[in-house]
Amino acid sequence: MGATGLRLGSSRPGAQQLNTQHIDYDIAGGADVLIVGAGASGGVAALELAGSGLEVVCLEQGDWNLPDDFTGDKPSWELTRLKQWNSSPNVRQNPADYPVDATESPVEPLMFNGVGGSTIMFSGHWVRAMPSDFRVKTLDGVAEDWPFTYEDLRPFYDEVTHHIGASGLEGDPAYPDPHTFPLPPLPIGKYGLVAAKGMDKLGWHWWPAPNAIASRDFKNRPACLRYGACESGCPTGAKASTDLTHWPDAIALGAVLITGARVSRLTVNDRGLVTGAEYIDRDGNLQHLAARVTVLAANGIGTPRLLLNSTSSLFPDGLANSSGLVGKRLMTHPYASVFGAYDEELETWLGPAGQALQSMQFYETDTDRGFVRGAKWNLMPTGGPLAHTLWERGQDWRGSFGPAFHSRLRRTFGRYTEWGITTEDLPDEHNAVVLAPDLTDSDGIPAAKIRYTIGENCERMLKFNVERAIEAHQAAGAVEVHPIPVVRHSAWHLLGTATMGTDPATSVVDQWGRAHDVPNLFIIDGSVFVTSTGVNPTATIMAIALRSMRHLAETRHSIQTAF
Repeated sequence: MGATGLRLGSSRPGAQQLNTQHIDYDIAGGADVLIVGAGASGGVAALELAGSGLEVVCLEQGDWNLPDDFTGDKPSWELTRLKQWNSSPNVRQNPADYPVDATESPVEPLMFNGVGGSTIMFSGHWVRAMPSDFRVKTLDGVAEDWPFTYEDLRPFYDEVTHHIGASGLEGDPAYPDPHTFPLPPLPIGKYGLVAAKGMDKLGWHWWPAPNAIASRDFKNRPACLRYGACESGCPTGAKASTDLTHWPDAIALGAVLITGARVSRLTVNDRGLVTGAEYIDRDGNLQHLAARVTVLAANGIGTPRLLLNSTSSLFPDGLANSSGLVGKRLMTHPYASVFGAYDEELETWLGPAGQALQSMQFYETDTDRGFVRGAKWNLMPTGGPLAHTLWERGQDWRGSFGPAFHSRLRRTFGRYTEWGITTEDLPDEHNAVVLAPDLTDSDGIPAAKIRYTIGENCERMLKFNVERAIEAHQAAGAVEVHPIPVVRHSAWHLLGTATMGTDPATSVVDQWGRAHDVPNLFIIDGSVFVTSTGVNPTATIMAIALRSMRHLAETRHSIQTAF
């Protein structure tokens, strides 16, 4: 199939009447594999499949970002985080963004559309799940076991870790295997040393945190300059976003990446096989791209939204949805922050952000705590002066100003650090992504709506871990401690809405990401998670994507396709 070009630099117009006369259903010239989404899993898929000799085309609704687009090295950094680089698409409202109705959720979904996807704005925490995470039904009697084990995924963790240039220290005793890193850990800084001493007093686990951030020059990426602006894009290029780690190599191998292409639905033939995708180009025209195999990598909201929008006479309830589970079992990792203020200068404006330390002290189940499963802690810096006027304290932010403003800023700036708590969210069918009945994106496509509540088990987990994090700050010498039991803008991790499993009645895809209902459709993003685990999911998403796509490449000749 001939490339239509990247068409970089142009802008998307507003909503227009679709011109359906431009639809092209010519299957004869279709790609071997169509990937929807150029983020963490889409980048892995493109590089693996193109490297296997397959003709790959990816449709991405966003654009490329250049290092100068990011503001972490500019005076405007903290201001642009409020809008241009806000983590919520509902606030950011870039042309590539689509709205998400979160009126029935205590947490706001966070994502980014563009080449690299949410790896552009993720913190870079590079954490493996634990062996127990894949066996929660067997061990704890909740949820379901995954259809593979930690040991099955381990070689793919290793491969991705060394490919992206993660920084870390071998030998973390929390893990059963002393997995290695290609780069040494980033500095833990003054605030890391203070926090570590507090953890030592309590006898609690801590370890220099692994990050998908280069501590030294690595391949085409320079070392981290410690701006601490990881969550609004890395101006240095030290963070391992897939626009840097995967897409240049994939394109060099022949993969075609079409930006500004918003997919509206997948198309099927009368045999129930996917024939490709309809998408809206930057001129507002509806196009069709044909493919033998289609791979969804559109995140835990984008993927079910697309499947639910892809109705037909064969799939009246949405594509690949015979189980009724497409969009169900949404998990987001409810997040708590516990801030401590210290008398000494700790340079807590320095990165990485990124994490300096992590702790798995309260990760595994202890039923004496009143809940199952657990949480991962990460020690974080607290940014620049503006951040200290806008912290979410459960009150109107305007209360941060007034007569006490300067004294409070002197007391906290550079002296304020955070223990962040990532809690495991259990799969609950009541938590779901559905199509919004009265909201569309700028192209008229029905938007997603999330219906989500924090479960009782997770509520208990949050309360317990917040109390322990207060103890950790106090042991480290904090003079003030400020807990935030649930951070509203915290749902970075969108998981579980197209779950994998062995039984088509209770899952959407098999262990390789292949849809039970549609033999030539694969799903490889966080939506396939059976449980959320208690750690940041990017390393696991990318390892699963690599495992699935290698299997696809190896079994390509046995896959039934539309042409």
